[in-house]
Amino acid sequence: MAHDQSPLARPFPALPAIAGVTLRVARAGYKDWGRCDLTYAELAEGTAVAGVFTRNVCCSSEVELGRENVAQGRARALVVNAGNSNAFTGYRGREAVEQIMAQVADHLGCPPDQVFVSSTGVIGVPLPKDKARAGVSAALKAAPCSWEDAANTIGTTDTFAKGAVATAIVGGKTVTLAAIIKGSGMIAPDMATMLGYIFTDCAIAPGFLQELLSAANARTFSCITVDSDTSTSDTVLAFATGKAGNQQLNCGGCPGADAFAAALEDVCRQLAHLVVRDGEGAQKFITVSVTGAVSDESARRVGLAIANSPLVKTAIAGEDANWGRVVMAVGKAGEPADRDKLSIGFGGTWAARDGQPLAAYDEAPVAAHLKGREIAIEVDLGLGAGRAVVWTCDLTHGYIAINADYRS
Repeated sequence: MAHDQSPLARPFPALPAIAGVTLRVARAGYKDWGRCDLTYAELAEGTAVAGVFTRNVCCSSEVELGRENVAQGRARALVVNAGNSNAFTGYRGREAVEQIMAQVADHLGCPPDQVFVSSTGVIGVPLPKDKARAGVSAALKAAPCSWEDAANTIGTTDTFAKGAVATAIVGGKTVTLAAIIKGSGMIAPDMATMLGYIFTDCAIAPGFLQELLSAANARTFSCITVDSDTSTSDTVLAFATGKAGNQQLNCGGCPGADAFAAALEDVCRQLAHLVVRDGEGAQKFITVSVTGAVSDESARRVGLAIANSPLVKTAIAGEDANWGRVVMAVGKAGEPADRDKLSIGFGGTWAARDGQPLAAYDEAPVAAHLKGREIAIEVDLGLGAGRAVVWTCDLTHGYIAINADYRS
């Protein structure tokens, strides 16, 4: 079933070519749909790779193999299947992934562990080996495609293609990062958010790329939630071809390392926001800012308790300034909080300060703020210097409609 484009959608940006990356798409026919559903990215020899993966213990074979293979630090190809997550499929699922890895490795003349595979879609159905083999064969022969084609092909319930770009000056050279992501439901921050891929021409050591990606993930993908459900397949991979000609980045002290780290985090944040903007049934993009916590991590957990609360999310959907629900969410977070020091606001207007409603509180500006698409919730715990920002969306009837008929 097709769904209308999210009202929070953003147009697909102009993404430049990345030297050492070639994209192709094909139709494997994993579902009965008239669209491409297999994406293939061929990467130059020597491409560095880093990744973060779901913490869901019922993860797919793609995630298990990805975790194993990322440790060797090099990649020659990426294959993404859409329409079938190949999760909870036992040895047959793993055999399908290993078949894809071997087929691409044979074509490129590289070790199979340099071929990364992701799958997304329905859980519990083994990936059909015949369709995967034919789809990969078609992709290997296909003409190169655009970033937007690739972004559309990796999608499932997404209502718009998602991409991001950033640049940095590293050692006197301009390096570029281009990225695509899919995801709109089953999104919660256990190390990644559905399937995201970042490509850069920067020369960087795999270990340092991993360090930077993990740090960026902690402040971006691990700070978003749509529905508190963590996918079996969540993966974010970063590929660095080294074609920009900069002196290789090996550590934080290298010239340009800070600039590259900032660009990487910028791209991750852009992608994370796009996923929330396409939250299933979403009508409002919500920023939850928490200050005054005992630590940054405590602030993040409080923020996520608010962002994951169905009562808070439905209140925002109904444009109801029910700040009592935010109080409830803070209290259930399991983090240090003091009722008599708690302050809560919406869109820059404080409703309660130091544990009690403000005598001069005027709900009119808050009501006006909640009628918009971009909603801000501010919470100050009054306990310390910890702070965090978490992003989510409202919870509407649309979420139920999408997920009630997902397999049909």
